[in-house]
Amino acid sequence: MVRGFYVQNFGCRATQSDGAALERQFEERGLERRLTPGQAEIVIFNTCTVTASADQDARAAIRRVHRENPSAEIIVTGCYAQRAPEELASLPGVRRVIGNSHKHELARIALGAGMEPRSAQESGESSAGFVAVKSLTAGRSPSGDLPPVPGQQPSTGDQQPIFVSDVFAHTDFVSAPVFDAANERTRPNLKVQDGCNNRCSFCVIPYVRGRSRSLGLERVVEEVNRLVAAGYREVVISGINLGRWEDSCQKSDLSAQPSVPRLRQATTDPSSAQGLTTLRTDDRRPANGPPRLAALIRAILERTELEKLRISSVEPMDWTDELIALVAETGRIAKHAHVPMQSGSDAVLRRMHRKYRPWHYREKIEQIHAAMPMAAIGADVMVGFPGESDAEFEETRRMVEELPFAYLHVFTYSARPGTAAASMRAQVPATVARERSRILRELGGQKKVWYMRSFVGKMVEAITLHGQGGACPGGFTQALTDNYLRMIEEGWHEANQWIRVRVEGLAGDRLVGQVAGGGPQVRTSPRRASLPW
Repeated sequence: MVRGFYVQNFGCRATQSDGAALERQFEERGLERRLTPGQAEIVIFNTCTVTASADQDARAAIRRVHRENPSAEIIVTGCYAQRAPEELASLPGVRRVIGNSHKHELARIALGAGMEPRSAQESGESSAGFVAVKSLTAGRSPSGDLPPVPGQQPSTGDQQPIFVSDVFAHTDFVSAPVFDAANERTRPNLKVQDGCNNRCSFCVIPYVRGRSRSLGLERVVEEVNRLVAAGYREVVISGINLGRWEDSCQKSDLSAQPSVPRLRQATTDPSSAQGLTTLRTDDRRPANGPPRLAALIRAILERTELEKLRISSVEPMDWTDELIALVAETGRIAKHAHVPMQSGSDAVLRRMHRKYRPWHYREKIEQIHAAMPMAAIGADVMVGFPGESDAEFEETRRMVEELPFAYLHVFTYSARPGTAAASMRAQVPATVARERSRILRELGGQKKVWYMRSFVGKMVEAITLHGQGGACPGGFTQALTDNYLRMIEEGWHEANQWIRVRVEGLAGDRLVGQVAGGGPQVRTSPRRASLPW
């Protein structure tokens, strides 16, 4: 009988994309994907560690699967595995812990294809490219110029094999298209960037995902063309820090394609703590550096027949004049901008080590809104950051109230071991942080309703998410508008169709619409954009 595997993902879109790549690794080695962890001989937990709650969720899931399927070989990978491998290795049922540093060869390690025994790792010897876990805690990383993973503990000899090395030396790019749900294969998400060179004081992600690196332009175009050929009409491009994408082609295991030549690595953008003063208005090919995000978007528009491109979260300092104009002027790019804010207080942003000031952020949002008045503009906002006073929180609340946001993602600060913010004084009491979160969530909900109501009586474009077999009860079809609003449409329509809909009203957090002309208007061969390179 063919062995089966199951991958359970936690966290962000990048983690979901990593999980899709892991599935490919096992399928290429002849294993079959199972529908549930209880049916699998190998269960892979692809973890997140952005908050303490994320860690707790992963531990609880591991314990639950071990109870329900005690014979399963449990493998833990992802950001939590990179940060605290010994902690995870001590959990019952865990066979191996494989950090992000070795995720690109996880299936080979899991299936025991000639990997070094754990004793070789503990000795500190560089065998088969591995670095001992304990060497990462000896002051600095083996590369000598960046710190080790925060909170990582030295290994002990009585736990299961751990495969974790210096993530800052990691150059492999793990990615595969991932979809919103098993029965909603209409909007594949393609990770084109990983890692982060910023050092926000609250964030552990750079320490567990390493330096910023990107999937090369040619590889991105190739993958988008594959998706278009397979019938997909919308693709989402994403990354840990998408705005830092650059065409410095790295080795990649995407689709098991041959590696591409490595180009010269660009230097880190020298933006100062004062904010946006160093932003370029044209990021197609910065001086002394490779092409940036706008160049990638132009290449997708010019060299593929993709009907709609959606851009995920981009930091405010990376929304250049050219990028805003490109999104605004091109009908094939979804009118949606997610711009992390974190705080509206200058003092808090400085303690966070963010690279912009509140007035810079305000100017950028107003610029995006002026260029695209009907676009959905969203933001991440953090409450309860160490030292956040009532007055500082009020600055954030007021900015959220005044800016044209369509939605908010509100997060409560969670101390991450080893980060600068974790040792700051004046930690905000949990009760205060919860109340501030409630206030912003309520405000965000009001702004979302106001934004949705502005479309009643208007025509919008939407892509159908479920066809007849998966339609909503009562004869409705789910869809997503060009500007990121969920919608239900009267009648049953095939999935993966772009249609024009008249908005009739609201039903909870969704628009209710009527398809114009009585049926979908299918677009199968869009005219390529005629844009300068």
